[in-house]
Amino acid sequence: MRYKLTFVVGLALGYVIGTRAGRERYEQLRKSARQFAQNPAVRNAAESAAHNGREIAGKAFSAVSGKVGDRMPESVAERVRSLRERGANREDDWGTSNT
Repeated sequence: MRYKLTFVVGLALGYVIGTRAGRERYEQLRKSARQFAQNPAVRNAAESAAHNGREIAGKAFSAVSGKVGDRMPESVAERVRSLRERGANREDDWGTSNT
């Protein structure tokens, strides 16, 4: 799915950059993209994917930290802690919270 989305975005960007249709066509594409991003189904899917990604990342972190344990340098451990705290209460690009 990610590769398809990347391809479509690249295709749209290539069209916009390469076209000679002008500003009117650009604004039309921009409006369509905004409507797509504001669609509740798209927003729910993005929020669900983000939640699942955070959940899997948390499990992976637990598994790795359990195996690495005290062998991880303190500077790395502190950096991981600071990143987790910094991202705990932020909103993502979709306007949803990361909880």
